[in-house]
Amino acid sequence: MQLMPIDIGIEENDRREIAQGLSKLLADTYTLYLKTHNFHWNVTGPMFQTLHLMFEQQYNELALAVDLIAERIRALGFPAPGTYKEFANLSSIREEEGVPSAEDMIRKLVEGQEAVVRTARSIFPAVERSHDEPTADLLTQRMQVHEKTAWMLRSLLAK
Repeated sequence: MQLMPIDIGIEENDRREIAQGLSKLLADTYTLYLKTHNFHWNVTGPMFQTLHLMFEQQYNELALAVDLIAERIRALGFPAPGTYKEFANLSSIREEEGVPSAEDMIRKLVEGQEAVVRTARSIFPAVERSHDEPTADLLTQRMQVHEKTAWMLRSLLAK
């Protein structure tokens, strides 16, 4: 069964390029979700309660974000990646091995939040060239969330 052609004012090659960028964003977001959830489960120390709750808020927000990103990829006419193998190949964020200290968890999450921002920012040239305002809006919103979250996490490390 062939779907109807997509005629939204963005050429297929441009939609493909944007979808590929969004696939990397999806992979980064999902990998950060997994890392944040892992840290939520395994954090210890005097900041346990604060970090446990903060990490829970963050992974819940990331869980909603992956759906928005995947649905935008689908709206552009391409399949969204959805396996750990695909995410591992596409993500700029590496999975965590072992259980770092609470302070190292914070540092690693700052790095992850900033990596997602860089990935989102890298998609903008194709988005702007194609006048893809819905994707630009999604990227802007994601960047705001990740920059704010990185700032909040970084603030916990101030001495």
